[in-house]
Amino acid sequence: MPKLPKLSFPKHRISVPELGVVAALALVLIFIMPLVLPGFRLDLLHRYLALAIVALGIDLIWGFTGLLSLGHGIFFALGGYAIAMHIKLQVPAGASSPLPDFMTLYGVTELPWFWYPFYSFAFAAVAVVLIPALLGAILGYLVFRNRIRGVYFSILTQAAIIVFFNFFNGQQKLFNGTNGLTDFQTLLGVPVRDAQTQYWFYVLTVIFLALAYLLCRWLTMGRFGRLLVAIRDDEARVRFSGYNPTSYKVLVFAISAALAGIGGAFFTLRTGIISPRAMDIAFSIEMVIWVAVGGRASLIGAILGALLVNFARSLLSEQFADIWLFFQGALFLIVVLALPTGIVGWLRTESHLFLARLLGRPQPLATYPELELDPEVQYERDVLKQEGKHPS
Repeated sequence: MPKLPKLSFPKHRISVPELGVVAALALVLIFIMPLVLPGFRLDLLHRYLALAIVALGIDLIWGFTGLLSLGHGIFFALGGYAIAMHIKLQVPAGASSPLPDFMTLYGVTELPWFWYPFYSFAFAAVAVVLIPALLGAILGYLVFRNRIRGVYFSILTQAAIIVFFNFFNGQQKLFNGTNGLTDFQTLLGVPVRDAQTQYWFYVLTVIFLALAYLLCRWLTMGRFGRLLVAIRDDEARVRFSGYNPTSYKVLVFAISAALAGIGGAFFTLRTGIISPRAMDIAFSIEMVIWVAVGGRASLIGAILGALLVNFARSLLSEQFADIWLFFQGALFLIVVLALPTGIVGWLRTESHLFLARLLGRPQPLATYPELELDPEVQYERDVLKQEGKHPS
C-alpha cells in the first residue's frame, strides 16, 4: 500500500514585510497622529483603538471559529473594573478615610476582602487579563463540553451578561452600583488625568493593539488556524477526524475574553469611568457590528470596522443629534446587505470585478474560473485581439 503524502502546513511565522507594516502604522499612530489631530479627535482615536483590541477578539472567535458571542461586554467591563479598583485604592494621604470615597457614602467601615489584592499594581495588571480569561475558559468549558453552539450559544452569552449586569448594578457598597467607579486620581504616583499621562496611555494602547494583532495573526496561521476554520465550517467532521473541538474553542474563547479585558482597561483609563453600562447588551451587539462591517475572518477588517463605525457614529451624532441613531442603523443595513463579507472581504473578492466593469473590460467567467488560465483560451483571445475583434 503506498504511503500517503505528508501534509504540510505553513509555519507559524509572520513575514518581515508584515512586521514592518505593523511597526510603521504603530509609529504613525504614536508620533504623527498627535500632531495632526486636535485634542478631541485624538481622544476619540484613543478610545476607538482600545475598542479595536476588543474587535480582534470578537473576530477571532466569530470570524475564524464561528462562535457568535453577544456577551463580550462582561469581559470588557471586568478588565475595566480590575484597573479601576487599583486606582480607587490610591487614596490621598490627607483623606479622612482609607477607603474609596464611594464606600464611605454607603457607611462601609472595612474594605471588602477581595479588594485587598488590588492594592498591588502588578496584581491588578495581571487581573485585567487573567480574570476575563478564566471566566471565559470556565464559561466556555461548561457550554462547549455539552456541544452547545450556534444561536443557543449566542443566547447563553446574552443571558450571562444580564446576570453580571444585574449583579454589578445592584452592588452599591462593593462597586458603587449603577454609578460605577470614577473620579480617578493617581496611578503609580502620577495624575491619571494629566495630558502627559494620557499620552502614555495612548502609546500603550497602540502597542497593545499591535501585539494583539500579531498574536491573532500567529494563532490563525498554520495548523491551528486551519482547525479553527474547520470548526467553523464543519465541527462534526473535525471531531470525526480525531480532534477535540471543545479544547480549541475553550482556548480561543479565553484568549478573546482576555483581549476584551485589555481593551476595557485601556478604555477605562481614557474615559475615567467604568460602570455596569459596559455590560449592556446593546454594547456587546455593537462589538459584533464592528467586525461585520469591517469583514469577518479578517483581522485588519476588525480593526478597520471598529474605527470606521465608531468615528461614523461620532460624526453623525455631532451633525444630527436627534436622528443620528437612524443613520447608524441605515449605515449598518446598507453595509450588511450590499457588502455581506464586509469592507475588507469586498475588497479582496469583488473590488477587481467592480473596477473591471467601470473600465469596460471583459468579466472573468464565474462558473469555470480555471478557463481563464487555459493556454488555448488565452491564445484564441490573443488572435481575436490581433484581428480587431472583441473577445467574447
